[in-house]
Amino acid sequence: MTKPPHFPEPNAGETTDERQFFAQQKTRKLDKVPTLGGTAEAHYHGHRDRLRTRYREQGDAALADYEILELILFRLIPRRDTKPIAKDLLARFGTLAGVFGAPQHLLQEVKGVGESVALDLKLIATAAQRTLKSELRNKQVLSSWSAVIDYCHAAMAHETKEQFRILFLDKRNTLIADEVQQQGTIDHTPVYPREVVKRALELSATALILVHNHPSGDPTPSRADIDMTKLIAEAAKPLGITVHDHVIIGKDGHVSMKGLRLF
Repeated sequence: MTKPPHFPEPNAGETTDERQFFAQQKTRKLDKVPTLGGTAEAHYHGHRDRLRTRYREQGDAALADYEILELILFRLIPRRDTKPIAKDLLARFGTLAGVFGAPQHLLQEVKGVGESVALDLKLIATAAQRTLKSELRNKQVLSSWSAVIDYCHAAMAHETKEQFRILFLDKRNTLIADEVQQQGTIDHTPVYPREVVKRALELSATALILVHNHPSGDPTPSRADIDMTKLIAEAAKPLGITVHDHVIIGKDGHVSMKGLRLF
């Protein structure tokens, strides 16, 4: 009687996920399936080739969002059908942006997504954010407003807690620094006008763009948002520092408080 194959247990303290698991099980021939005539390639191999060809020849417009996610997961999970995982991720987080913006621990709650795959998805999100941020370098921010909004949306829209971010600008309105000054709860972030002005002086900034997110998804300013913005603008003005705007980021849009003439 043939003994079943033995698969080594992971070493103590070693983190495993689906990539490591499937990579270690070469003797199981997971890329083969039994047929009446012996074995055949697993069904997803042909699917992967067809999907890659469609992307190569027709571009991203020919693919649905879950198929784009599949293409990424092919490399992260080499020996498993990734279509169900891609669809489950989108069902859980709604959009591609929601998937990449989701916290790592929530990504790992989706069946088939382990620690390393979740970390790689976050790495892709980080690369996308830095690409958008690079579009702001050495440019006058006020004349590149859509790039500012795209960057802030990518960086903050899917955060589960409020963040208060400041874009510090020089006299030419070129970006000096982009900093998250405070992180709060799901619906509140403590902001101290004196600390905002102090940091602006340290950086020799002459203008600010304030940005914070609403994890609820609704970017409508609250009374507290309006009052806080007025306090910062009043504290900064005597020192020659201008608050150009306070932008509130939601999952599906943003609000410019300057555009609404709220300060």
